[in-house]
Amino acid sequence: MVFASYIFLFWFLPLALPLYYAAPVRLRNVALILASFGFYGWWRPQYVLLMLVSVLIDYWAARSMGDCDDSQKARRKRWLLVSVVANLGLLGWFKYANLFAATWNGIAPWPMEWEMVVLPIGISFFTFQSMSYTIDVYRGDVKPTRSFLDLLCFVSMFPQLVAGPIVRYRDIQASLARRIIDLRMASDGVFLFALGFCKKVLIADSVGTLVDYVYAGSDPGFLAAWLAAFAYSIQIYFDFSGYSDMAIGLGLLLGFRFPENFRSPYLARSMGEVWQRWHISLSTWLRDYLYVPLGGNRCSKVRAEFNVAVTMMLGGLWHGAAWTYLLWGSWHGLILIAEGRIARNNPYAFLPIAGQVFLTFVLWTLSLVIFRSESVGELGEMMNGMLGLNGLGSVPDLGIHQPVALGALVIGCLVVFCVPRSQQLVRRCHPLVMLGTMFLFALAVCQVLSADFIPFIYYRF
Repeated sequence: MVFASYIFLFWFLPLALPLYYAAPVRLRNVALILASFGFYGWWRPQYVLLMLVSVLIDYWAARSMGDCDDSQKARRKRWLLVSVVANLGLLGWFKYANLFAATWNGIAPWPMEWEMVVLPIGISFFTFQSMSYTIDVYRGDVKPTRSFLDLLCFVSMFPQLVAGPIVRYRDIQASLARRIIDLRMASDGVFLFALGFCKKVLIADSVGTLVDYVYAGSDPGFLAAWLAAFAYSIQIYFDFSGYSDMAIGLGLLLGFRFPENFRSPYLARSMGEVWQRWHISLSTWLRDYLYVPLGGNRCSKVRAEFNVAVTMMLGGLWHGAAWTYLLWGSWHGLILIAEGRIARNNPYAFLPIAGQVFLTFVLWTLSLVIFRSESVGELGEMMNGMLGLNGLGSVPDLGIHQPVALGALVIGCLVVFCVPRSQQLVRRCHPLVMLGTMFLFALAVCQVLSADFIPFIYYRF
């Protein structure tokens, strides 16, 4: 089930929210768990059991670590290892088994028979979220909960279950025990959800038709390749930040405050700054649970650069089981290392501010060409087009969809560079902005009812 769908808007929410509000306070976690199971199990009910197993292992590991005293550090470490191996084992099997099998069959003289493993949606998000809990317990940042239902509610909560933001247990620990939903929280939640819905349906999906058209063809010309590259930068931002806005808005309606996941990343003046503004919950997760344990920058310069490279490569693989994701992560690692060698604070300070922002946006767009390509061969075709090796070409002809796609692209560019981000709009609470958003939300709902189903990009991760 996805947010931008008829079944979610007109069946799931109208049933789930009233039942949740009507439940006694002490049973609201149970009500939320049951709603989340229905949301997640709508696609494949059996994968609810997979999530239950993951949470049960982490609950038991955390409780066992909590029962250890200061003299039993080795035992605490063993229980942490149980959690990490179990989570990474599940993630590795479901997400990467097909990749390694396909790679083996492509190079080995004795190919093996292989039945494709179906990837559970959102497994990358809920395994990272659950694993962060046990790591924080091991570090002493949080105390292990005695309530299995609290932990299950934390991991399975439907707003952020399948595409983030990746929430830390300590961020919502108090709200799991007791939460109050006031009128301001509810209104902010509705406003944020509507903003995110409009981002996804009116901008991302409309621009996506242009991107899909170019990538579905072969040997794109210079104009088509660059237009598709910039269009995908707009599409993925509005798609994913739109989902995050909806998730955070739904969290407010349920009484939870999730962390902000995007802070105007396309206004960044370096790639390092982009990662401080883009998918913040993932970048901080990688920093706290991978980069810092590797040594961070508390070591030699060469080792610190190695830590950056490893973190970004693994971050790339986290996004998907394809070698292009590894290339994407490696690209970012190299760029961050190069920027650090030029100047730690602002490597492009010799340019005016507009030039810094534009150069960063171009570098980010080039990285997304790698990210969007489904194979190295497709990546090669796109790069040939962007280098002009296929000629100048022309702007893609989308027929009746052309004005909508190009119009959405222009509007998307104006929004990312000129309009305050969603949380700022919500805080300002301007009546005209709210009325305009509600009108656009109604328009987006009509679009959903009349168009084909288009899932969120990050659902496949």
